[in-house]
Amino acid sequence: MRSLTVKLILAFVLISVIGIGLAAVFAKAVTGRAFDSFVMDRARTEFLAAAASYYQAHGSWDGAGDYFRGQNGHPEPGQPPQPAAFVLVDQSGAVIVAPGPDHNGRNTAKDLAHGKAIVVDGRNVGIVLDAARTPVLTDREAQYLASTNRALWLAALAAMVIAVLLGAILARTLTQPVRDLTRAIRAMSRGELRQEVPVRSVDELGTLTQAFNQMSADLARSNELRRQQIADIAHDLRTPLTVITGYIEALRDDVLKPTPARFEAMNTEAQHLKRLVEDLRTLSLADAGELPMQRERLAPRALLDRLAAAYAPQAIERQIILAVDAAAETPDIDVDPERMVQVLGNLVTNALRHTPAGGRIDLSARAQGAHVILAVADTGEGMPADVLPHVFDRFYRGDPARSQQDGESGLGLAIARSIVEAHGGTIAAASTPGHGTTFTITLPSAGV
Repeated sequence: MRSLTVKLILAFVLISVIGIGLAAVFAKAVTGRAFDSFVMDRARTEFLAAAASYYQAHGSWDGAGDYFRGQNGHPEPGQPPQPAAFVLVDQSGAVIVAPGPDHNGRNTAKDLAHGKAIVVDGRNVGIVLDAARTPVLTDREAQYLASTNRALWLAALAAMVIAVLLGAILARTLTQPVRDLTRAIRAMSRGELRQEVPVRSVDELGTLTQAFNQMSADLARSNELRRQQIADIAHDLRTPLTVITGYIEALRDDVLKPTPARFEAMNTEAQHLKRLVEDLRTLSLADAGELPMQRERLAPRALLDRLAAAYAPQAIERQIILAVDAAAETPDIDVDPERMVQVLGNLVTNALRHTPAGGRIDLSARAQGAHVILAVADTGEGMPADVLPHVFDRFYRGDPARSQQDGESGLGLAIARSIVEAHGGTIAAASTPGHGTTFTITLPSAGV
């Protein structure tokens, strides 16, 4: 039995049949006892009234036995009821009327205590005892009880049929998301990574479906990024290699003469290849959690001053103000200075590239709870809203048509994020087109 739907249907049916069957049995038992009690109480009341009337009319119990038994034990119309289920005794306990010889004789005080007294003119003249636990039903009463039981069983059967139908519907409803997910997973196994399964409920299955859809979208996006990265790596490798091999072939064939400028051009392309390979190696180590770190306790101000001194000539050349703002009481941070200079240097390089002459770049540090916030803010061109979510993606360039003459690999911000996360921190970007960009790095304070 491999079908989950069949298993659920059988489980629902079994539970319903057991529940409804038990309910029907209990209801039949309770109904039968209640009906017997009702008939018994009514017959006892009638017998008490008839006995009291007889004693009041005759002044004694003489002849009461023949009177109550009637002809052949069955009362005629207008005659008193038969005492088949009762024993009539006088106050001394002597039996006056009994349904059989087993009840003749004298009853004990304990027996009399369970009887119903016959009161005539304020005096107890006799007692009525139950001779049987269940009454003798008339034909009409038996028919009524039988019809009641029959209706009860029919209702139970109808409830079982409805339970089976509802169970089948509910089972299919519960298993439909599973079937949808199974189809989607099989499609993913064939390479169709982007799958969208309809969310049919807000319960755990709905949550599972939403998680699957998110996973599928992430996998598809990651796969697309991987393909794009491979294409970008191939392009970034091919361009300098083409330049280098072109020069080498031309020099070999004496098409070009060796000059310092041509060797410098080849060296520049070789250095670009070296940086690209080194960036890829850094990312690979970061992904594997094996990025080497030489951490030390460092004041944020000292880190920013070092950075400002390194990039001051470029800022002056571009007529850009490069300022540092860090309070002396800002807590120290536990970082690898060279790695953090690499991160901040990448951010400052980007800021210099996109800030026009007369602009400003601010390097700042401040405490925020148990963390230190390092920020690089510029007054440059900013970034469009659709670019901002992707700035830390590998090989992502806001302007795909931008040349690579400046040596960009498209990995700088991705490496920066990997290094910051390796320090237990986070990096984020905020930008307004035309009003500049701010990168913030959040790092734990030293000793936290």
